[in-house]
Amino acid sequence: MLKIRLQRVGRKHEPTFRLVLTDSKNSTKSGKLLEVLGSHDFRGDKKPQIEKERVLYWMSQGAKASNTVHNLLIVEKIIEGKKINVLPKKTVAKKEEVKTEAPATELAPAA
Repeated sequence: MLKIRLQRVGRKHEPTFRLVLTDSKNSTKSGKLLEVLGSHDFRGDKKPQIEKERVLYWMSQGAKASNTVHNLLIVEKIIEGKKINVLPKKTVAKKEEVKTEAPATELAPAA
């Protein structure tokens, strides 16, 4: 299955990202990609450079966008829909419930 995802490029501590089309089984660092569809720098104020026509073409051919790319495409108004929560789920430490046992009532023998 084809995926549209981000590929990190750039220097240490200065990440920039490419929007690439690749097979879902390829690693993001493998470098095996079919097409570069754009670029984005999350640190700057610049708008992402995305080839809208090519993204829509590949999505019509069955390519799926990763969750972050999906949200980016919605922000740029390339596709419509709701954003997907990509933040990790918080794990709440479960407190041990203190069971309060009611004192047992003793029944007095009937005389």
